[in-house]
Amino acid sequence: MKLMRFIGVCLLGCSFSLLQAASPETIRVTTGKTDLILKVDTTGRLCQSYLGSVWTDGRNLDVLPAGKDAYQPYDLQNFFEPAVRMTHADGNNSSLFRYVSHTQEALSPTVTRTVVTLRDDVYPVEVKLYYDAFSDANIIKAWTEISHREKRPVLLQDFASSLLYFARPAYYLTEFTGKWGNETTMTEQKLTPGKKVLDTRLGARAAMLTSPFFILGLDAPARETEGEVVLGTLNWTGNFRFTFDIDASNDLRVVSGINPYASEYNLRPGEVFRTPEFVFTYSDKGTGEASRSFHDWARDYQLKDGHGSRLTLLNNWEATGFAFDEKKLSHFMREAAILGVDMFLLDDGWFGNKYPRSSDKSGLGDWEPTASKLPNGVGGLVRAADSAGVKFGIWIEPEMVNPKSELYEKHPDWVIHYPNREPYYYRNQMALDLCNPQVQDFVFGVVDKLLNENPDLAYFKWDCNSMLTNPYSFYLKENQSHLFIEYVRGLYKVLERIQEKYPDVPMMLCSGGGGRCDYEALKYFTEFWASDNTDPVKRIFMQWGYSYFFPAKSISAHVTSMGDQSIKFRTDVAMMDKLGFDINMDKLTEAERQFCREAVQNYKRLAPIIQEGDQFRLVSPYSGNHAAVMYVTPGQDKAVLFAYDIYAQKYVERSYPIRLQGLDPQRSYRVVEINKMDSVPARPFVEDGKTFSGEYLMKIGLQAFSDFRESSRVIEITAQ
Repeated sequence: MKLMRFIGVCLLGCSFSLLQAASPETIRVTTGKTDLILKVDTTGRLCQSYLGSVWTDGRNLDVLPAGKDAYQPYDLQNFFEPAVRMTHADGNNSSLFRYVSHTQEALSPTVTRTVVTLRDDVYPVEVKLYYDAFSDANIIKAWTEISHREKRPVLLQDFASSLLYFARPAYYLTEFTGKWGNETTMTEQKLTPGKKVLDTRLGARAAMLTSPFFILGLDAPARETEGEVVLGTLNWTGNFRFTFDIDASNDLRVVSGINPYASEYNLRPGEVFRTPEFVFTYSDKGTGEASRSFHDWARDYQLKDGHGSRLTLLNNWEATGFAFDEKKLSHFMREAAILGVDMFLLDDGWFGNKYPRSSDKSGLGDWEPTASKLPNGVGGLVRAADSAGVKFGIWIEPEMVNPKSELYEKHPDWVIHYPNREPYYYRNQMALDLCNPQVQDFVFGVVDKLLNENPDLAYFKWDCNSMLTNPYSFYLKENQSHLFIEYVRGLYKVLERIQEKYPDVPMMLCSGGGGRCDYEALKYFTEFWASDNTDPVKRIFMQWGYSYFFPAKSISAHVTSMGDQSIKFRTDVAMMDKLGFDINMDKLTEAERQFCREAVQNYKRLAPIIQEGDQFRLVSPYSGNHAAVMYVTPGQDKAVLFAYDIYAQKYVERSYPIRLQGLDPQRSYRVVEINKMDSVPARPFVEDGKTFSGEYLMKIGLQAFSDFRESSRVIEITAQ
């Protein structure tokens, strides 16, 4: 059996004989569940020898063939997509890296860092490959540092974070694409010889069309509970590129990193170019286990306040749009308190005086409260919220500017645009030049001023509604090809300053919907906005897609008036992730208002299960007319099941019991339906209030689907 796995997973080649002698160096990067084994071949090149389930019998590691280049440069062969390509100061564009040394150290009891140093054999160029292995989450994080000691700058043209190899009969790629209002649409295809590229060139709001993550099924399409899969994502809030390159031998190369499009980088002598982190997990038990690895890693290591609670909220946007004043907002604050949520969130439209923000055409960049709307300023709203018994949060979009603004009039050179062309406006706005330290100070100052003046301000919704149109920086001058990289670096500098000064202030990462959904940004944000499309049926698909990489507590899901489904259905869908409301409570019936209040109470009681528990995707909306997801506490004593009838056809189709996962087969569990609403038609839940063994629930299941179009159930499961 071990021999078969060796044949199936081991990667052979490296353009040298498969019968070469054992390498002098074997480097093992291991999580305890996954091994990435690197070897130095007889010519001194570092190669990837193995990637797969942990190698339990270490006796045979020394006879593993070296494999293929672990960080393929543009060199004398140039057969394949390089991980790194540069032009030296003398004009030569070749590189050939040899192994120099490696180190391994324990950063903590659960994290081990491996650093491999490579050096060009002709030029004074050094590449360091970093690998952090997380033993408790089965995650590997990889990135690269490039530096040199040539006399003049070296031009970097490709600079990948990671290069992985696979040798299998077949590969199946799942990508997550879409557009505004249709984010994370999942599409799976079998890869064929040649290249498949997933990339973005938008600069900011970079994930608007393509999300920065993928699923790779090895040998077979990705499945939830079985089979070998790799899930990967790039921690970068700008342009990214994943290249899947199958050669004539049917070996697959996966190259991940910043998209080098229009981004040639002049690397100065002594400067270190650090690539973003590529994060991946391998599982031989399907995407469910791989997702739970990502969720554990995110909560433990990456997500801001990963194990902290999240604020439920009521947003005013759908109720008021831009048309509000202090009196109207105070009314909705009282409604938020009656609803039982933690916070009232003021959305767009509160700022600008010379050019008041009465639409999206003016005021952006002028972050002073509109006196005619808010005579007592933001402070008056904070006090009003406190009097109502809720916290107060506020919307900002500090990276952007309207041409019709005082900021643009005073500082046109702070705005990204060509000096000699008519600008193109996306959503009537342009981006500020975060490459410029003065602009970084200004953007930081937006948050700093609000918090200095209003220390009880509890939350920011940070929006970014435009990509980098008119991509020219007055600050960068002759280094315009650095713009897409330096903009993102500038953003991180601002966010780092906010984090250092205000570490406990939660923030939502919003970008015209899901235009930003990467883990580097989520170091500074507690959650992200999945989409401006809040139709609950569409949201089931979106939230399903995001769940492969992100824990429920990081995905903001709001109950709105979008769609024609019942308030119960809309609320049940939003409760699957981080619950919020963006709805005019005055337009609900008393029965609907009462239901919402009870649902908020239920969510707060169940939040530790939903936000901290293990997630199991049970029935995919992509496979039929139903969907089901459940969460289970690590101790297996509590669980909650969400079941949705999306396009069910009563009397036409048969629905099957939902077989649960993650329970203790030896324990007994009582199942109780909550979030009931008598006015919503549904087939009776005959198991309601009964007790079953965990084995029964996982082998037989619950008849939780109603077979009524767009109906839903939430079922609480408690060990007895």
